[in-house]
Amino acid sequence: MKAFLVVLALFLPIINAQVPHWGPCPEPATQPAFNLKKFMGRWFEIAKLPAQFERGRCIETNFTLKLDGTAHVVSSEILKGELRTIDGTCVVEDKKNPAKLGISFSYVLPYTPYWILSTDYENSALVYSCTDVLRLFHVDFAWILGRTRSLPAATVDHGKEVFTNNNIDVSRMILSRQQGCDKDL
Repeated sequence: MKAFLVVLALFLPIINAQVPHWGPCPEPATQPAFNLKKFMGRWFEIAKLPAQFERGRCIETNFTLKLDGTAHVVSSEILKGELRTIDGTCVVEDKKNPAKLGISFSYVLPYTPYWILSTDYENSALVYSCTDVLRLFHVDFAWILGRTRSLPAATVDHGKEVFTNNNIDVSRMILSRQQGCDKDL
């Protein structure tokens, strides 16, 4: 019991803004025949489960395929009037299921799951990430992404339905702020 309390004390500040759930991560279905090359390019965050590491507005991510088959990832947001960016690497973690990607923004941290549940490559994508903590509880993230800064409400509603049908609780999902992004900071 002491070990559990220590682990909980260490992870509580991290999961405060996230959506913690009891039990292990769900195993949602991912995009069949996923094509990493077609997924490359600029994606805007349309809606998300709250994430402590994303507090700004105008959040977007750009994926660029590298010669070794990995992707260079640049995520950005405007926070307190300042453009902030972070660089990372994206890899296919399971060759048999190429929609199960991993992303790392640090050389010392392991890859975090970045699973593509659904995408048409041209308009929208549904992305899910989940980390188990000793299989006692999990912390998850979900994003609805678009190739433009907004998507029709029906597309967002359908995305939420896909998450829900995969046992992913999106009751706390919020719309991202994508207004005023092209103005000077």
